[in-house]
Amino acid sequence: MKLLFLACLNPKTGNHTTAERIRSYIESAGHTCELRDAREFQSPADVVNLVSEHPKFEAALAIHLFKAGRLLMDIEIPFGVIFGGTDINEDVKVEQKRVVMEQVLLKARFAVAFTDKLKEEAELFLVSQSSKIYVQPQGIQTDVTEKFCWTEFLRSSGVRTEHVDELRVFLLVCGLRRVKDPLYLVEVFSKWHCENLLNVLVIIGPKIDPVLSAEVETVVKRTAGVFLAQERCQQELHAAMKRCFAVVNSSVSEGMSAAILEAIDLGVPVLARNIPGNAAVVQHEVTGLLYSSPQEFVHQSQRLLSDHELRERVVRNGKLYVEERHGVKQERETYQRLVDTLH
Repeated sequence: MKLLFLACLNPKTGNHTTAERIRSYIESAGHTCELRDAREFQSPADVVNLVSEHPKFEAALAIHLFKAGRLLMDIEIPFGVIFGGTDINEDVKVEQKRVVMEQVLLKARFAVAFTDKLKEEAELFLVSQSSKIYVQPQGIQTDVTEKFCWTEFLRSSGVRTEHVDELRVFLLVCGLRRVKDPLYLVEVFSKWHCENLLNVLVIIGPKIDPVLSAEVETVVKRTAGVFLAQERCQQELHAAMKRCFAVVNSSVSEGMSAAILEAIDLGVPVLARNIPGNAAVVQHEVTGLLYSSPQEFVHQSQRLLSDHELRERVVRNGKLYVEERHGVKQERETYQRLVDTLH
């Protein structure tokens, strides 16, 4: 079967990684899967033209009900959708978008939510067709490059110190866009850094929103203890995550953060903003630590620094949780089974 797969393919983002992983599952089941960036298409009519080309597409799949799903509205072939996160958490608040997404969901053969919470929200705000919505947590694979120099990574990010091994590096992994709120902790973290110069915050991720990216660069330049690293390939990013003291998430909204799951898989503690998407993955004091304000972030960070038993416990529990709930085998079987329903 020839399948069209639409997603927002910003390089080096969780969305892109997820799409590539799902495409590999579909192709390993013997199908042909063409992954395309949803931003290539202006309207559903463009996609209608594409699917009618020879050899014709026989089915379609989309990540994000609004950004990609709306483009499938007029096609005559069966399709499925995967919730992105911001579609259910944010876009449903805009009535024009909500109406479109409801129509997409009604027409889709199936929908996939990463968490039970996302499924509940979709049923509440869109359509209560619970039999159509499947819950499949993201599968996680980490891959650390051997050719990685931590000292060089820090130096290239602007961190100047002789005591690299004594630094406590908090790594905020996020694409630079509003929903990730990369400046949320900056002011309070800088004050904390001035009390203890060994605590530093490094922000790393692709520059998706040019206006916000410029703002982040400006703020970081004038803020002590906060640095902006160049984005890296997945293997180098995983190597940096493995070396840091803790991985940080400060998002306003998440479907399911791949960076959080990758950090947990790598045996690194996670400090995540207490929002539904994060709380579905990070159980406070069990698989990581949650915070609801910049001040509470510092408090939880201090606990992580002083309480070694707490640190060891969240790392140990997190590893078990990811192995149990986020294996790629179950994810692969789910998507291969659902794609078969598009025949």
